[in-house]
Amino acid sequence: MSQEPLYCARCGGQLTPRMVDGRMRAVCDRCGFVAYRNPAPAAGVVLVESGQVLMVQRKFEPRVGMWTLPAGFVEYDEHVTECAIRETKEETNLDVELDGLFGAYMAMDDPRVRAVLLLYRCRRIGGELRAGDDALDARFFPLHRTPKEIAFKAHVQALEDLRRG
Repeated sequence: MSQEPLYCARCGGQLTPRMVDGRMRAVCDRCGFVAYRNPAPAAGVVLVESGQVLMVQRKFEPRVGMWTLPAGFVEYDEHVTECAIRETKEETNLDVELDGLFGAYMAMDDPRVRAVLLLYRCRRIGGELRAGDDALDARFFPLHRTPKEIAFKAHVQALEDLRRG
């Protein structure tokens, strides 16, 4: 889990824990800036074809070799839907069109950051399936026989929701 910041991002002053809005938060002794710790937005897709779901095998830490749905963190200047499409292309080489929101999940077990993961239903509109630069493998799995080594609980929950229909 990430450590609390020690210094103010605004002025460089020392941060001290104080009660703000009913929670302990890091507050700058010099300028009063509150260093809120908010989750990072992430987006991805749920692509099902012929009863099989698209998954990617992680190439980098955390959890190298484990499987996820195609997803990643939203860039500062992009919309969440653009992120879902971009991450799918980067990880699988597939072009997709989104068909609406599948679900929203709290990702609480990523050692880098807490995240809010928005997953979209989609359909393939182009591309040839192959693992991208940040994936060891990309392939479809039968919905009821996905890998046991899923990297994050939010993806496990999404797969369970998908199986329930």
